[in-house]
Amino acid sequence: MARFRTLVLAHALVSMTLSAGDYDALVGAMGKAWPSVKTVAVVCDASASKRAVTSLTASAEGLRVLVVDVKGPQDMGKAVAALSGRKPDAVVLLAGDHVAGDGSAAASFIIQRMAVLKIPTVATTEAGVKQGAALAIGPGTGGKLMANVKVAAVAGVPVPPGAITF
Repeated sequence: MARFRTLVLAHALVSMTLSAGDYDALVGAMGKAWPSVKTVAVVCDASASKRAVTSLTASAEGLRVLVVDVKGPQDMGKAVAALSGRKPDAVVLLAGDHVAGDGSAAASFIIQRMAVLKIPTVATTEAGVKQGAALAIGPGTGGKLMANVKVAAVAGVPVPPGAITF
């Protein structure tokens, strides 16, 4: 079984210059729609998705980023338990993650469990919002802000004005 660990990354620890554009719009949209968001979490294979995690962390200036490291679908129960205990304000799906990226069964599992806990999930792709992320904007949406109205209601968060709704 893969070793399970939770990592906490602070923006201050990331001192190198990064091209963080993939997550800038997403973090900005979350900040405007849900100003109470102070902590975001991501479930991913941390070593395989290191570049995406670093990019997200750089974009999330002022936010705390929790990384739940998983190696396969067998780790999803532990990941949800970790998220339930930590209670982040939102969970970010990493589009390219091979374990819990947009479109995967693991992402669906996370989205469903987090919505019940009133923790919205966000993504950078249209596939993510169609799958159930409450909010999406980024390279995979063509820069368009999208929202899943039903999931946003279950998670108890407002749909941003002007969002394309599903």
